[in-house]
Amino acid sequence: MVNTTAVLLAAGAGTRLGRGPKALLPFRGGTLVEHAAAVLEDGGCSDIVVVTGAGAPEVAALRKPGSVLARCRLVANGDWASGMGGSFRLGVAAAPGSNVLVALVDQPGVTPGLVARLLARHHPGRVTAAGYRTGGHGLHRGHPIMFDPALAVWAAATSKGDAGARAFLRAHPGLVDLVDCSDVFDGADLDTEADLHLLDG
Repeated sequence: MVNTTAVLLAAGAGTRLGRGPKALLPFRGGTLVEHAAAVLEDGGCSDIVVVTGAGAPEVAALRKPGSVLARCRLVANGDWASGMGGSFRLGVAAAPGSNVLVALVDQPGVTPGLVARLLARHHPGRVTAAGYRTGGHGLHRGHPIMFDPALAVWAAATSKGDAGARAFLRAHPGLVDLVDCSDVFDGADLDTEADLHLLDG
């Protein structure tokens, strides 16, 4: 059985939101990065790589004994300002030979059950993505998203700027299995002031 490594992308500065790095935003008595790592762990990911950037020292300082981040591997992206693509590449490089489940730090609505569902539905040689029904346009692809080891490497090799794996996924739609997760989450992320209600949960 192929191991799965969760790669939590948490490097951004949160410029559009204007409240500092989103990883460090307060949520449920801790921070978003701690919450997201706990969700991945509770969902069945025993190996978690957190890719940091803006606020990297502050995230590292949260790795106190017994904390969820102490059980994670931190990888600092010194070139975080160039976009998500570099963080995606670093995360994949830290997980050689593993399936890679990519999650975003700014989606506090992701649940352990959703993560477990993706792990259970994944097939070798495929990409498994959470799908959401919003806006009346049918099921659309979102995060988290899980890559077979070889496909993770392939997608990382084609990632540029802030696009992450987007170009790869658009070029190879036949490799992607969508798993409807609309019953537990709507796919929303924390991007602008209008999204701050997501921190109320």
